[in-house]
Amino acid sequence: MESLNFFEYSLVYNSLSFTFATMMAATLFFWLNLGSVSASYRPAMVITGLVTFIAAYHYFQMFNSFDAAYSVTNEVVSTTGKSFNVAYRYVDWLLTVPLLLIELILVMKLSKSETVRKASTLGFAAALMIVLGYPGEVADDMGTRMMWWVLSMIPFLYIVFSLFVGLKSSIASQPASAQGLVKLACTVVILSWSFYPVVYLFPYLNIEGAWVAVEIGYSIADIVAKAGFGVLIYMIARAKSEADGYTPA
Repeated sequence: MESLNFFEYSLVYNSLSFTFATMMAATLFFWLNLGSVSASYRPAMVITGLVTFIAAYHYFQMFNSFDAAYSVTNEVVSTTGKSFNVAYRYVDWLLTVPLLLIELILVMKLSKSETVRKASTLGFAAALMIVLGYPGEVADDMGTRMMWWVLSMIPFLYIVFSLFVGLKSSIASQPASAQGLVKLACTVVILSWSFYPVVYLFPYLNIEGAWVAVEIGYSIADIVAKAGFGVLIYMIARAKSEADGYTPA
């Protein structure tokens, strides 16, 4: 386990707690607002809330795992002998990252065949990216970490290409009121996801506090990529519902 001072411990402790609260609040917001969008876009909203709910559960588990791994007495932090389970993050990402792309595809309301094709290929690429990243995350040497980083970037670049090039014609077919939001959602996915591989390489720099920076960096990226992205999905669903003539009861 990493040795932490009280400031570093507090940063990680509070970031895990804050992210858990954010994800739970986002889940309630998305599910309680299902009635504000038409039936066509409710599946996307349900998945949006499911993403943040899954994230909230895993952040709750990470918080408990971190709390069990360290003890604090008079602002002196010591390890308890129990490990902080980083696998919770990867289990969370394995479930939520494909769902993030699927919710974007669903809210675009493409044809059934195109929806199935894009959701399947992008979902698989996202899952592969996570699976390839995990061995490097738990590796002891930086060479191994870098190797798995390179491998995980291959499906990542495929996703980037698909969002910016493959969906161009699909975005153009969206209502004028939603086109800008859909483009913004694609951009948010790319920018927020680009933060993960950067944070992944922090230990490679071999600087003091790198482990703390990784934990906080991942938490910030998760908030933007899940809760923040979810708000955009909600806004797209609202705009398209209004364009279809839907009026909330």
